[in-house]
Order: sequence, then C-alpha cells, then structure tokens
Amino acid sequence: SYEKDVTLEVILRLGKYIEEKYPDIKVLYSRKTDVFITLQDRALLANKNNADLFLSVHCNANANKSAYGTETFLMGLHVSQANLDVAKRENDVIKLEKDYEKTYGDFDPDSPESIIAITMQQSANIEQSSYIATKVQENLTTKLGRFNRGVKQAGFWVLYRTTCPSILIETGFLTNKTEEKFLTSEDGQDDLAKSIFDAFEDYKNTVE
Repeated sequence: SYEKDVTLEVILRLGKYIEEKYPDIKVLYSRKTDVFITLQDRALLANKNNADLFLSVHCNANANKSAYGTETFLMGLHVSQANLDVAKRENDVIKLEKDYEKTYGDFDPDSPESIIAITMQQSANIEQSSYIATKVQENLTTKLGRFNRGVKQAGFWVLYRTTCPSILIETGFLTNKTEEKFLTSEDGQDDLAKSIFDAFEDYKNTVE
C-alpha cells in the first residue's frame, strides 16, 4: 500500500464533505490525481489564494512495525527525537524534486539545525493551529477510537512556508498491518474524512 493513495482518498472525501455543506467555501486541492506536487508548490497554492486554513494529511511509518496511532502536528520546536524523525521523513520528499538545492537554499532536510531554525521563525497562527490540531486529534481518538499519540510540534517545511493556520495530520501507520488494513479500507478512509471534517466545522464556527 502507498501513502499517496490513502491520503488522496481521505482528502477528496474531506473536500467533498466541506463543499456539500458549505458551498460558499472554496476548497483548494494541491492535487486530485496521482501526481507529485513539490512542497514549495503546496505552500504557494495556499499563500497565493490567501487561504484561511491549510490541512496536510499523511500516513506514518516506523521501523518498529508495532507502532500505531494517530498524531497531529503544528509548527514548533521538537520536544523529542521522535518528533524530529517524523519531520525529517516528511521533509525528505524535497529530494524528489529537481534542483532542490536551488529551490530550498540552505535548508537541509537531514539537518536538525535546519529544521530548528525554521521553527523559530514561525510563531504566527500558532494559537489557531493548536486549536484545530486539538480538535482533529480529539475526533480521531475519542469519536473514531484511534490510539492517541497526541498533538505535537515539529519543524515541517510545508507548515513553515504557509502564511495561515496550518496542521499536518498523521492518520496512522502503514507499517502496522492492523492499522494498514484500516487505512486502506473505504470505510476507514471515509471515517477519517468525517472526523477531520467535524474538527474543521468546529474550528470554523469557533473562529467565525
């Protein structure tokens, strides 16, 4: 199974729920098909359109095949080596891009110092990001019954570059056979989309 397939399904379902209930809201997708979008373009899409909220959905992985559960991240300093490892893995997609050294300048996805440097530059929107991250995590765990790995802070390049409240959701571990079965099922993907939508709706009503 592939992260790109699971996350695309979840996002398309989430977008549909938002569009059906709130037709006045413009939902922007970084992709709707199986194509690769650079980290820079994901952030620019949000910024150029003056987006009010940025949601990045992922699947986790770990060498420890028994690791499981959901966790939601916002931009911030790493509290643990585990948080740093997740940020490094998600940032590592930069290397798939042509001439990434030119695009991202001095940023090195393998360097803890690079990641810590960008987290110190991004303090705006942290309150709203923290609020929706907490709501997402509550819904995924309390309502959906997924194991709660918590709301965490880490240095994700894509969150650093967005100029609106933004979070990154790790829906579960594809390296865990039991969780992989849930993540790749239609019911599981729909449940995840509904749970994130409920958190979005709560956030929307609270902010407005």
